Amino acid sequence: MAVPKRQFPDGFYWGAGTSAYQVEGNIYNTDWALAAEEGRVPRAGKSSDHYNYFEEDFDLAKELGHNAHRFSIEWARIEPEEGTFDHKEIEHYREVLKALRKRGLEPYVTLWHFTLPLWFSEKGGFERKDAPEIFARYCSFVMKELGDLFTHVSTMNEPNVYATHGWLYGAWPPFKQWRILGKKIGKEDGTSRRTQSSFLNIFRYFKVSDNLIRAHRQAYFEIKKVSPKAEVSVVKHVHYFYANKNPLNKLLARFMNYQQTTRFMNKVADSCDEIGLNFYRSTQFGDTRTHTYTDMGWKIVPEDIYGALMLLRQYKKPIFIAEAGLADANDVHRAEYIRVQVSSVWRAIQEGVDVRGHMYWSLLDNYEWALGYEKRFGLVEIDYQTLKRTPRPSAQVYQKICVENAVE
Repeated sequence: MAVPKRQFPDGFYWGAGTSAYQVEGNIYNTDWALAAEEGRVPRAGKSSDHYNYFEEDFDLAKELGHNAHRFSIEWARIEPEEGTFDHKEIEHYREVLKALRKRGLEPYVTLWHFTLPLWFSEKGGFERKDAPEIFARYCSFVMKELGDLFTHVSTMNEPNVYATHGWLYGAWPPFKQWRILGKKIGKEDGTSRRTQSSFLNIFRYFKVSDNLIRAHRQAYFEIKKVSPKAEVSVVKHVHYFYANKNPLNKLLARFMNYQQTTRFMNKVADSCDEIGLNFYRSTQFGDTRTHTYTDMGWKIVPEDIYGALMLLRQYKKPIFIAEAGLADANDVHRAEYIRVQVSSVWRAIQEGVDVRGHMYWSLLDNYEWALGYEKRFGLVEIDYQTLKRTPRPSAQVYQKICVENAVE
């Protein structure tokens, strides 16, 4: 017997995502580029040269049935020197937005996706007391220049991940690691060496976290002054925790969800018109199952996006899946991963979660931060020697879902 199709609401957005530093190529005035020059992380180089190939890439997205696309604007391109804005780069992103509109792809714009202009990072970055004001000024400028071409705008991507990797694990710029009782925490995560391992970094971590909250809130109000109709969000990574029947495990899962998600979201939800969800991982305390793993070494549990959505439901805001995907160079698991994941999103919608869109991560293979180009997340494979784009078989599976607005 054929399984009935699970239909999504009319007007649902389907697409995929990219971020500027990971795909555009040739961005050198950032903290990440400096770290690469110093040998701390791999070089990004020309990447997939999306900066010049964006129209071809958007043609592919359209052919694959997408009606939306999430991308980021590179802060270092827009404000290469403090208070000095590059109108040539603004025009570039205007062309990017117009290319999306021309193809019927709804833009979901992220204003900051991890990388910092060098001038900002060298003067303290988000440790600075005035960081929220500096960030809000940049966001306001972009909206004044480009806000007529898009509605959905995220101030920042995964602020908790940024703070954790930079100030606790020491794996990302500025490479500050927390040391407690002489022991470092975190994992190598591809970084070749670390700096500034100290107990005091825990205090810097909380300072940065608080500044990111303030930065989002201040940017929200500045954006609204310029573009009152903008749908402003923060994109939150949710590592979802749950447990078996053991009461202590249930208590631990509840605590971890609070620490990883709820504590931050409680402070920003009132300055969000919608919420972006990034989902890659979950942990079940007391789990005895046997799992398969992605190329990142993460358990393949796409169904647990349902739990992440139910966790965000409490904020009573529209939600869009900003990122959800897996590293799978041989394209062995991706098709089934997408089917199960999308089915779980449908289930959450049936239970009252207001989900408006789904962006797979990612459209293209990309620079995976401190891991370089080894991990392959893309619906479209990139040959980094020739820059040839080749849609993977799993992209056709996702295409069917997008076109039919339904999953079997």
